[in-house]
Amino acid sequence: MNSVDVSVLMSVYIKEKPEYFKEALQSVLNQTLPAKEIVLVLDGPITPQLQAVIKAVQEERPNLFEIVPLKENVGLGKALAEGVKASHYELIARMDTDDIMLPTRIEKQYGEFIKDPGLTIVGSNIDEFYDSPDEIVGRRIVPESYEDICSFSKKRNPFNHMTVMFKKEAILAVGNYQPMMGFEDYYLWARLLKAGYKGKNIQESLVYARTGENMYARRGGRKYFVNGLKGRKVIYQAGLGSISDFLISCSAHVVISVLPNSLRGKIYEKKLRN
Repeated sequence: MNSVDVSVLMSVYIKEKPEYFKEALQSVLNQTLPAKEIVLVLDGPITPQLQAVIKAVQEERPNLFEIVPLKENVGLGKALAEGVKASHYELIARMDTDDIMLPTRIEKQYGEFIKDPGLTIVGSNIDEFYDSPDEIVGRRIVPESYEDICSFSKKRNPFNHMTVMFKKEAILAVGNYQPMMGFEDYYLWARLLKAGYKGKNIQESLVYARTGENMYARRGGRKYFVNGLKGRKVIYQAGLGSISDFLISCSAHVVISVLPNSLRGKIYEKKLRN
């Protein structure tokens, strides 16, 4: 099967579940239009079980991986920054190690860049699931057009991170991923949009995103509260939105942070998603 000049960028660390990682990699292999490489950042030492998953794919597809080993766990922002620099191709598709690509994801996003060479970033909606992608529990729909993306970005993240395909040159031009706990991607998009780079979101779900109570728990508590306010302040200072946009987004963040986990989950599923 023909492949295209695209790098799939993933970062794996010691706490990943091997069975989820295996599913994620298999979904990359099963694309109707496969990418030429998977850039896999090892964010610190990983378990033998995770190593075994990588080895199995290497035996099936030699020379597919560009592995970037880091001596210690440095966090998602720094890990992805190293992965961007190590990618051999101009188009980079982000993917998380516990999610599942739909088979047509690479083909459809690559097609958008062919149709409109002026695009810098293309994302999509996501379908969320707990145990099986056959049972969808939520959907995060993001704006389609560049104008709507810019407007939406003033208060909320306009892209689903695990769905984006972007141009390496532009990412490096605005400073690459930078450390910002929980907001590494949003901060990067803010800088891209502020610099005038164009984007769009395909109005269908091209990734099944794994979710659950653990995800909602991570969106609460003191650490998330503090990091969230810091992140939103830096994003505001990057030049997106007015002071009222900043205050509204901070107010929503405060409310979400202090809610009980069960109620937070319901709000995410009913209000902030579909």
